[in-house]
Amino acid sequence: MPDAYIYDHLRTPRGRGKADGALHQVTTLQLATTALRALRERNDLDTRLVDDVVLGCVDPVGEAGGDVARAAALNADYGHHVPGVQINRFCASGLDAVNFAAAQVMSGQHDLVVGGGVESMSRVGIGASGGAWPVEPEIAVKSYFMPQGVSADLIATKYGFTRDDCDAYAVESQKRAAKAWERGYFKKSVAPVTDVNGIVLLDKDEHMRPGTDMQTLGQLKPSFVQMADMGGFSAVAIDAHPEVEALDHVHHAGNSSGIVDGAAAVLVGSRKAGRSAGLKPRARIRAFANIGSEPALMLTGPVDVTKKVLKRAGMTIADIDLFEINEAFASVVLRYMQAFALDPAKVNVNGGAIAMGHPLGATGAMILGTVLDELERTGKETALVTLCIGAGMGTATIIERV
Repeated sequence: MPDAYIYDHLRTPRGRGKADGALHQVTTLQLATTALRALRERNDLDTRLVDDVVLGCVDPVGEAGGDVARAAALNADYGHHVPGVQINRFCASGLDAVNFAAAQVMSGQHDLVVGGGVESMSRVGIGASGGAWPVEPEIAVKSYFMPQGVSADLIATKYGFTRDDCDAYAVESQKRAAKAWERGYFKKSVAPVTDVNGIVLLDKDEHMRPGTDMQTLGQLKPSFVQMADMGGFSAVAIDAHPEVEALDHVHHAGNSSGIVDGAAAVLVGSRKAGRSAGLKPRARIRAFANIGSEPALMLTGPVDVTKKVLKRAGMTIADIDLFEINEAFASVVLRYMQAFALDPAKVNVNGGAIAMGHPLGATGAMILGTVLDELERTGKETALVTLCIGAGMGTATIIERV
């Protein structure tokens, strides 16, 4: 079975996902086009060699619908023979898109594939595509449906994470992201977004608040109290986990992932395809896995899928040099580190979605690229990337530097 290698990756900066955000006037198509075009231009890529484009998009409706991957490939001046497909596994869509690309290569059916993702959360609102899980009683009741923020508070309560624990983690994420930008760690992997006249609209992650401290976060009220109590979800949480007598509401906008716009693209191929394209591999995709997890807790899937992917790769947790865990909520990362007794110095070393934001369909591809750059910068060898997922799932990928 051929190995799948990562040859390059690029992403847009993340713009605040609001009407006054720098990327609000940029369509989903234009965001995806920016990432694909930058990847093509930087590598002088002959797109006749590209077999497919796979993009994650969590709310593929309106301007984001109609297979945005194919439209973006055409708009980025890839050859008309290059197909595209949009996939959705909620927050892991961007990482799964890269995994799907790798699977095509590893199966021998394709040689060179672009994986990635896009989400314009300021233009296509979160949840715009709907779905049966939250609204159909037959599935909502049996799966203990509750909003993710309530599940995050359930995790914090069940595993003993306080408001101070979550806020301290968020402050550290902001500090690490600010430091990474100040030292230029992201510079080579971020493609500026421009308007039709070539004027730069955004060239740096816009959501960051580097001055955040415990005092400023302490002024924020918990975000999910009313939702839990008036919506009846506190009762759902306790019914699912009766060992929890009452929810401790610790999450708010400052220790949860930011709503942002952005896109990312990762070039994956076989060794032979790389030689044909004149490219040098940067990393090998060693293993990837998906798993379903307990749906009430919902966001603990990264723990379960990490055990699965390590077993698949014949590795242990000690074999991993760096971990990149999507910061959907602070308790997600705190529980992950607790489960594996991880040194925080190995986890999200350049900050994460609490500081920089979480463009749902693109985040997985973004953080894969972030940790690859960090492996190269520090001379380390292996990294594990994972995300929690709505409805209780997890996706993980292990890469090793070439």
